Amino acid sequence: MEKYIDAFLKGFNGTLNWTYKSILFEVPWYTNYFYGVILLSLVVWILEIVFPWRKNQGIFRKDFWLDTIYIFFNFFIFAIAIGGVYKVLETFFLSVGVSMNSLAIVNTESWPVWLQLFVFFIVLDFVQWFTHILLHRYEFLWRFHQIHHSVKEMGFAAHMRFHWMENVLYKPLKTFGIMILGGFEPEQAYIVHFMAIAIGHLNHSNIKLTWGPLKYFFNNPVMHLYHHAYSLPENHRYGVNFGISLSLWDYLFKTDFIPEDSGLVPLGFEGDEKIPQSFWKQLFYGFKKS
Repeated sequence: MEKYIDAFLKGFNGTLNWTYKSILFEVPWYTNYFYGVILLSLVVWILEIVFPWRKNQGIFRKDFWLDTIYIFFNFFIFAIAIGGVYKVLETFFLSVGVSMNSLAIVNTESWPVWLQLFVFFIVLDFVQWFTHILLHRYEFLWRFHQIHHSVKEMGFAAHMRFHWMENVLYKPLKTFGIMILGGFEPEQAYIVHFMAIAIGHLNHSNIKLTWGPLKYFFNNPVMHLYHHAYSLPENHRYGVNFGISLSLWDYLFKTDFIPEDSGLVPLGFEGDEKIPQSFWKQLFYGFKKS
């Protein structure tokens, strides 16, 4: 038991100290997610103001401040709180002989850095795409994911409005993705993580961006808006456009759907009026079947 307590404290304190040092600029600037996320949010918000897609949508759209709270909660506060739990799980699996290399199907350590980052990005995005489908497909997971889909006006900060239980599901599956790559996460992985955050912010923004021919590879605001549409096509009752950073998977597996690009599609889902408006109540939403 003592080793698990030590593991919890090590994980908790490690995440806390890194966040604290980030706030004080005591980490390399290119790994400083705290100010990086703030700067990214400001840049995308300014782009929304200068180049608004839905011109009747306010600068401070509905639930703007609620979603801003979620940015700091999900990306920093919850990460600190759960850091110790993940370290305990890692310690447990090591004690039963399951290491980061146990499930390896390829070894990427000898690959060029650019190839490591590319494969790392592709594999993790596919894992997240598949996980996203699970959140829509299974009712007990959908109850938590409803928080994200309760957005009624889309903007960059809506990217981070999601129930903390989603992190509990995503993190182990993303770790599994790393394990099949030989348990190796490139030292430059912060590039991949930050790029994914940037694409996520843009996908939820009030900017009409389609990437041109690259729309078949990268997700975009027009495509993702229909993921949040209130009305779904009859042949896709669980949802469409599940892509996180990449649209590639949706086109490959026929879950793509973009009937038009006016940006005026109603958002939400049937029964979304039952979602509590309070941040604190949303934290505990989903544990009881409605």
